[in-house]
Amino acid sequence: MSRYGPMFGPDITFLGVPACDWREPDSYAHADVVILGAPFDGGTSHRPGTRFGPSAIRGTDYLPHDGSRPHLALRVDPLGPDLTVLDAGDLEVYSGEVLRSCQAIEEAVAFIATHGRSNRAIPLILGGDHTITWPDVTGVSRRWGAGRVSVIHFDAHADTGDITFGSLYGHGQPMRRLIESGAVRGDRFLQVGLRGYWPEPPTLDWMAAQGMRSYHMAEIVDRGLDAVLAEAFAIALDDCDAVFLSVDIDVCDPAHAPGTGTPEPGGLTARQLLDAVSLICRTLPVAGIDIVEVSPPYDHAEITAMLGNRVVLEALSGLARARRDTRDGTTWNPATPLLHDRPGPPA
Repeated sequence: MSRYGPMFGPDITFLGVPACDWREPDSYAHADVVILGAPFDGGTSHRPGTRFGPSAIRGTDYLPHDGSRPHLALRVDPLGPDLTVLDAGDLEVYSGEVLRSCQAIEEAVAFIATHGRSNRAIPLILGGDHTITWPDVTGVSRRWGAGRVSVIHFDAHADTGDITFGSLYGHGQPMRRLIESGAVRGDRFLQVGLRGYWPEPPTLDWMAAQGMRSYHMAEIVDRGLDAVLAEAFAIALDDCDAVFLSVDIDVCDPAHAPGTGTPEPGGLTARQLLDAVSLICRTLPVAGIDIVEVSPPYDHAEITAMLGNRVVLEALSGLARARRDTRDGTTWNPATPLLHDRPGPPA
């Protein structure tokens, strides 16, 4: 763990969960999920500030940070007995040295992914800009094998650029680097929520040649998000062993997430994103998660930081619900009344 300032490091954990040290496997041998901060924004092309994202995501809430968050609908406590979640603090990264930073992130993620409960602890990485998804997914793929992890990627942007500002590395290129490296397969890379005015035709041609499947917002509006997700899930599970979930907060409309580096109007609602994240973590074999591009300096009234916090909680709650259903042989029913165990009004 690192201690180089009050905005970074292990001093504040996610909503008060216990701390651990990612270098010490015994400190999280019983963990289902290990949270890790990657406060890197050296790959940003427009508005910086995501280095402050991990601390904002960890602490933005109006309830006591007591390590408990019972989910009203799913009837689980993702920070309680239903799931063991620990926080390893923030990695020490270097905004001026992208390769050095990405190497540090990859090593930590790979180490966590091969330790923890049954050697399958799920790394949940708080960014940081989207550059970090390159080492995040690469680290997880080192545990599961090259090409064995599919990616479901929520974003306004494809992030498949090649060379930007003379560099191969940045938040507009991680998905290209992942596929070119062989860590993941292009035909098992699903993108949800794309829109706007980039990338250019040659990049789109490259994406098509890799077999990538991208769901533009126009298609989501036409078909419905449920249909799009069902199709994406089927592709993601075909000949892959696990799924990595990457959430760029700018997949949501700027009305729902103003505090981000490259806002693009016309995106998902906060409700759509939270429901999708919950569904993925309840139903798919998730092996890693990251949430990126929360930039507190551009936020208003903590709208974006709160959404980032809730994305993490929905992911954890989905994982907790899946574990309970597997253990007890139950199936969660969203139609179950909240007060089903109380007597009704007198006749």
